[in-house]
Amino acid sequence: MCVSSRIILSDNLPVLQAMDAGTVDLIYIDPPFNTGRTQSRTRIRVERDDDGDRTGFQGARYRTEVVGQSGYDDTHDDYLAFLEPRLREAHRVLAANGSFFLHIDYREAHYCKVLLDEIFGRASFMNEIIWAYDYGARSKRKWPAKHDTIFWYAKDPTAYTFNFDEMDRIPYMAPGLVGKKKAARGKTPTDVWWHTIVSATGTEKTGYPTQKPLGVLERIVKVHSNPGDIVLDFFAGSGTTGEAAARNGRRFILIDSNPDAVRVMSIRLASFGVDCAGFRGVPEAE
Repeated sequence: MCVSSRIILSDNLPVLQAMDAGTVDLIYIDPPFNTGRTQSRTRIRVERDDDGDRTGFQGARYRTEVVGQSGYDDTHDDYLAFLEPRLREAHRVLAANGSFFLHIDYREAHYCKVLLDEIFGRASFMNEIIWAYDYGARSKRKWPAKHDTIFWYAKDPTAYTFNFDEMDRIPYMAPGLVGKKKAARGKTPTDVWWHTIVSATGTEKTGYPTQKPLGVLERIVKVHSNPGDIVLDFFAGSGTTGEAAARNGRRFILIDSNPDAVRVMSIRLASFGVDCAGFRGVPEAE
């Protein structure tokens, strides 16, 4: 078992199978959602140009230049058959007091819940967290889907890490009703997490598709693990789990089979000191 943080370029299943049982303190995964299409993100650079193709603040003109594109196929013939062996290995490598989080959308959530109940046991299901983001286009033909589901399971539902005092606080919806002291302190979140998506123009953006906000991952890492613990993400994508772990004194193991993903996270996490497996340095673009 490694003692330092690692990024591994590989299919995740053989890596999981090679890991010792009970050695990971927290697992978060955000697997492909099985949307049936290719997820892609075009990376652009915007520069001031009076003859540019877009208008910005106070009517200023800007020129857009495409600098690259990254993506992956988000489709599997049998989604549960793809996930099941990986979820079973996740249960095996999870420590006795560890927690497991599966981030999924409405298309597959109900199927995954049944599978996770079978693997972890129904008693180990702790909660369904809703990440609501209220961003983007709105359908005029149906209720627009503006949330993801995060299932939380504990290896042992009677003994798991839960650092209540590490929980971030959020504003009261009606601060005038609770008094100045309470309003200034804020309240602890429930199982509905309102958090915007990663801004396309913000400093957090890596250019990798389906990147999740650092704030969501930091909440999970701080509450459900302790400093020095090992956090595993075997669908690591842009490496947000790794950054959340490193910023809070945890070690991480990030696994992804996509060289684009590994390239992004290698650059993103280089300052934290990372061992690389399956590649040297930053993988070259294909």
